Amino acid sequence: QLEQTSKSIDSSAHMITTARVPADKPVRIAFSLNDSSDDALSENFPLAFPELDQQLQPLPPCHDSKESMQVYKQHCKIAEEYHEVKKEIALLEERKKELIARLEEVEKESMDAAQLAKEYAELTEENRTLKLAQTQCVEQLEKLRIQYQKRQGSS
Repeated sequence: QLEQTSKSIDSSAHMITTARVPADKPVRIAFSLNDSSDDALSENFPLAFPELDQQLQPLPPCHDSKESMQVYKQHCKIAEEYHEVKKEIALLEERKKELIARLEEVEKESMDAAQLAKEYAELTEENRTLKLAQTQCVEQLEKLRIQYQKRQGSS
């Protein structure tokens, strides 16, 4: 809601400060009263911004006051910008959700890859151990054959 305390800067411009902005960061909007373009806005003021909360709706202007009409037009422009920013925020939040989902998928894939690498290392070690055991068994078998042949030859 706009605080309608205006300070004259020059003969054709005014400043309006917003009531909801913290005191350490005042926001001022400058506009010219000589800008008489877009008279269509004044005709659409009953429900010009139905998607806005009630407290953010532009108040209908006093048709007899040029300053009131300018304030109304400026409020309508601000309301349009606000609506565009809200749409952009919604799109960015949707994009954020998509990116988070993709990140989770990539993290899952990297965890799967790490698990596969660990499993590969374990299987490689097991394979090495089994080959060593096989070599030892072959050597032991060869020794037993030699001993058996010696016994056969001596009998």
